[in-house]
Amino acid sequence: MKLYLNGISSASSRVRIALALKGLTVETQSVGILGEDAESRQSDFRAINPQGLVPALLTDDGVLITQSLAIIEYLDELQPEPLLVPKLQCERALARSIAMAIAAEIHALLPPRIALYLTATFQADANSIAEWNRHWLREGLTAIEKLLADHRHGAFSIGNEPSIADIFLFPQSIGATRLGLDPAGWPNILDVVTRLGTLPAFAENAPAARK
Repeated sequence: MKLYLNGISSASSRVRIALALKGLTVETQSVGILGEDAESRQSDFRAINPQGLVPALLTDDGVLITQSLAIIEYLDELQPEPLLVPKLQCERALARSIAMAIAAEIHALLPPRIALYLTATFQADANSIAEWNRHWLREGLTAIEKLLADHRHGAFSIGNEPSIADIFLFPQSIGATRLGLDPAGWPNILDVVTRLGTLPAFAENAPAARK
């Protein structure tokens, strides 16, 4: 298998964490994602992934899987242990809802292509873009904190073993802290992320700081 990724990408971080938890090794290729001339926006990479996004996983069967949630669920079916999507129906749905709340409601508003559009269309400067990011992170993580406060039982988001909910929450929480948001305002998230940070699969595959 071959994984197209980028070190600063929280979505790439999710897949790297999942691979580490599974003990799977894949070939990797870094793809630049910053700037108008980023490698991800060029025709060569678009020929591989028409969305022009990372991560993307090329399977041993030659099938390209895009979107981190789809990739992680593919890996979970490929190698079921440790299970990343909970077995119990309600827990499975809750884990997916937290993962999607991050992927669709927070992260979708934060990638470099969004910043490029805000700059080109509305002349947003770096401070305005940072505040845009903080706003959506604050709103989204506050909602997830309430979900955890209402439904959490165990050390992590869903029970006592890391799941897709944690795999999505960990990199996004790191991004929020780097943007200056105080995680103390989300005590359940802070507790979960602190615990996850002690696990090598998470600590060693956190998104790199943007330079």
